Amino acid sequence: MKNFFIILCACLASVSVAQQTDYVDFKKVEALIVFNQFQVDSTKYNSYDAKFDILRSTDSIYLDAINMKFIHVAIDGSEINFSNDGKKLKIYHSFEKGKTYNLSFLFFASPKKAMYFVGWENEGRNQIWTQGQGKYTSNWLPSLDDTNDKIEFDLKFVAPKTYQVISNGVLKSKSDNDGHVLWEYDMKHPMSSYLVAVVVGKYDKKTETSKSGIPLEYYYYPEDSLKVEPTYRYSKQMFDFLEEEIGVAYPWQNYKQVPVHDFLYAGMENTSLTIFSDAFVVDSIGFNDKNYVNVNAHELAHQWFGDLVTAKSGAHHWLQEGFATYYALLAEKDVFGENYFYFKLLESSIDLGKQDISGNGTSLLNPKSSSLTFYQRGAWVLHALRTKVGDRVFRQAVINYLEKYKFKNAETSDFIKEVERIYGRSLSSFVNLWIKQKDFPVDNAFDILKQQSTYINEFLMVDCQAKSSKCSEYLKYYVSDEAKAKIISQVPELVTPETFNNGLKVRQAISKYVRQIPVNLKEDYESLLDDKSYITIENALYNLWSSFPEDRSAYLFKTRDIVGFNDKNVRLLWIVLNLSTPFYKADNKQALFQELIGYTGEKYNADLRIKAFQYLKMIKSCNEDCMSNLENAKSHHNWRLVKFAKQLSEELEQKRN
Repeated sequence: MKNFFIILCACLASVSVAQQTDYVDFKKVEALIVFNQFQVDSTKYNSYDAKFDILRSTDSIYLDAINMKFIHVAIDGSEINFSNDGKKLKIYHSFEKGKTYNLSFLFFASPKKAMYFVGWENEGRNQIWTQGQGKYTSNWLPSLDDTNDKIEFDLKFVAPKTYQVISNGVLKSKSDNDGHVLWEYDMKHPMSSYLVAVVVGKYDKKTETSKSGIPLEYYYYPEDSLKVEPTYRYSKQMFDFLEEEIGVAYPWQNYKQVPVHDFLYAGMENTSLTIFSDAFVVDSIGFNDKNYVNVNAHELAHQWFGDLVTAKSGAHHWLQEGFATYYALLAEKDVFGENYFYFKLLESSIDLGKQDISGNGTSLLNPKSSSLTFYQRGAWVLHALRTKVGDRVFRQAVINYLEKYKFKNAETSDFIKEVERIYGRSLSSFVNLWIKQKDFPVDNAFDILKQQSTYINEFLMVDCQAKSSKCSEYLKYYVSDEAKAKIISQVPELVTPETFNNGLKVRQAISKYVRQIPVNLKEDYESLLDDKSYITIENALYNLWSSFPEDRSAYLFKTRDIVGFNDKNVRLLWIVLNLSTPFYKADNKQALFQELIGYTGEKYNADLRIKAFQYLKMIKSCNEDCMSNLENAKSHHNWRLVKFAKQLSEELEQKRN
């Protein structure tokens, strides 16, 4: 009986915790965060003030707070009882229904996740940045992991004066004080806690203004001034397009975008402050291969879908990711044209079909669905729905949905009801097919594409797996570059000197699929080294070096100053090829080897380190310094690098044994 009582109490406690939003509504948080430059993995004692309304009388409330310490906890100025179990700060008081209270305290945070201190101990790029998606903000700021409780966060920060501090909202004031600067940011509207963010680093800024008057702030590293235009290309155009296409004004005071080092993902749509990986900071050549446009548009669309209206639970996650993916595609369509738009939809439908074949397909309402399902199937739902109900109904339903649930939370049925109300008919069969059904309706998707795009019909028609006589003719004449690239991937032996006269995508396909280069293509193939594509140059350099040993010195000389992307893809290949060309004496081989080893060090970005490790493994030259850096990589904050390092360590250990 005693055990039963303990279990019952635990269950009742968990229920009360889960339903705090029924008892209390947090309205506003004002906090001061002090960054200590001498203890870079933590903050000093910080001040916190919260205003909240009591909806139902209760004797306690809580904030999520991971691994924090608290002092001077008070309600309306009077210190009260509290407890701290390392996960939650619980406040005990006789809270009366209908009353508003003010909570204040000082807290110390030493976050193990969500706030990352990057580069401070290895002469790297000194930064602090946050990533709170899911329920992680409570690792550095007392808050609420429940996305259904939206709060207005007005934050202040103290940091060394040589650093910029960028956070949600508008910078109200900035004041110097004895080597440090106080930054004060203001938000006007509430948001879920996971969207609170801050970046500390050394940046310059370019500002534009949208057609509607919203300030658009583009941050960049001072040494990257020549990369600002290609990195942020089309930003204003896409902002103006989405405001008009969505039909609801951008809901926040400004919009800021900041690149950071070794970010965990491509980007994150923090309210009014998108943080993105500096791997997308590119020059005009890199733009042709790996640009920021799609991520840019996706995170911007989230400012409405996810930030303004937030899904009630993981079962409705597609309301954020599907909408952001679809509206990003619409913005890209405005930039790159209809063919681009339909080709991306075709690619996603093929990927979704393959996912089903592999047995990994799920309903869109399954909270454990893959990113492919949430993002791409979610986007397809919206495109198919728009096709079914028409532009007018679809656009008005989206407007009504955003207006009705702004600064609130919604679920799938809420959106569908708005569409049905204007459409005048039930959409239950549509919902069953496109949303609830486990398998993606790939045949229906293909039918839609075929009806809407002659370009897609042509692409699907051109298929050279059977190597028909038409294939060589296709390469000569009217089909699209995408169709020609498809042919080259299937029958690379059909490439002729004339094929090189096509555009960047076709030439890139040649570099990828024509690996053993016939002598009659040698001169044309060498022209690929001059293309405005780091992917093409990387592929072509290796294939030429392999196919024509007698000309290796010429190829190395021609490409010796090309670096490539943020991960130095061309430079790394060049070093390895140089080391593997004994008769090429133009460089100090030992210095080049040390340079390659150096790129495995912790001051470099994760993608570069991974590539350097891979090349050293390939040439069987992972020495003691390499192994030491590999061990260090296992404790990195970037999960991709950690996974890679552990796997490579196991492989190298097995070879030794």
